Amino acid sequence: MDESSLKSLLDGVRSGATGVDEALEKLRDLPFEDLGFARLDNHRSLRTGVAEVLFAPGKTLQQLKSLVEHSVESNAAVLVTRIEGEPARELLGDYPFLRHDPQARILSYRASPLATREGYVAVVTAGTADLSVAREAALTLEFLGDRVEQLSDVGVAGLHRLLPGLKLLRGARAVIVVAGMEGALASVVGGLIDRPVIAVPTSVGYGASFGGLSALLGMLNSCSAGVAVVNIDNGFGAACFAHLV
Repeated sequence: MDESSLKSLLDGVRSGATGVDEALEKLRDLPFEDLGFARLDNHRSLRTGVAEVLFAPGKTLQQLKSLVEHSVESNAAVLVTRIEGEPARELLGDYPFLRHDPQARILSYRASPLATREGYVAVVTAGTADLSVAREAALTLEFLGDRVEQLSDVGVAGLHRLLPGLKLLRGARAVIVVAGMEGALASVVGGLIDRPVIAVPTSVGYGASFGGLSALLGMLNSCSAGVAVVNIDNGFGAACFAHLV
């Protein structure tokens, strides 16, 4: 949609010739911004409910800087995942308004905070070693306007630690369960509550865990109904799924 057709659409809304819902439907397919090395999808949130997020690995520092700059200008918000070390320090130096969380490896900014949605999403970790992935999920949810409650270090090796948190889990709109090793915690939680469970396998574990593959397969083979599974270490993806649920 070019400038002329966009003005025509807005004039139609102002005059009453075009309904608000009809205009909103047309705006869902607005174009991307071509940066040469990337096509920044500025209107993804209109189509999918979640704006485009910048995945840092594989991008040069200059590419990241350009993407951050254009995201802020176009959307007044930006979320960069899996960023750490020198690239994170460089971006913070150029854009001091960014918020950096080293544990989650996230850089974020939103000019105006979103109104917090009703209810909350619970993020549960089996062990302390899973906290980085859980933190990525929690910060992504907060960026999207969700309230988060966390329950940490309640894995199956000490299952009694989970029981005092059942009221918290049963009150959530959705529950993200982050676990490595054999990934059994997701099945346990799924068998105790009537809420959607999003299972996140992590790459935490000894040799036979195969970098999280064991936890992934365990979660995919869950006998608890209502458990969905995302990719290994994908706290971001779990947060987006929980947000849409």
